[in-house]
Amino acid sequence: MKNVIVSPKFPKSDLPFSQGFRVGDFVFTSGQVGTNPETGDVADEVAEQTRQTLANVETILNEAGCSRRDVVKATVFLTDIRDYAEMNKAYSAFFSPSYPARSCVEAKLATPKYRVEIEVIAYKPR
Repeated sequence: MKNVIVSPKFPKSDLPFSQGFRVGDFVFTSGQVGTNPETGDVADEVAEQTRQTLANVETILNEAGCSRRDVVKATVFLTDIRDYAEMNKAYSAFFSPSYPARSCVEAKLATPKYRVEIEVIAYKPR
């Protein structure tokens, strides 16, 4: 069974995607960016964007009954791969060993203000 995840902590969006889905014991999030859902602000620094992005991911996970400890795979998109070390500092403070499997690629994101986007897959038996 496939259940859509919708968190009331995020503003309504007209964009054609869901925040996430729970499919059986797995939760899939859409890519999240560093927009603060309460203020709409986006920090300039990659580390702060990474922290906010991961907080947004965690909001979706929590809505599905999961936490960061349930994440088994993460995909990180950076607009500039030279920001890898800065992103890693914030990322490693969010997750703890054993870290999720991960891919990290350089990519253009939806708007120039976004420097990092992260999507995850979590495993949490019902």
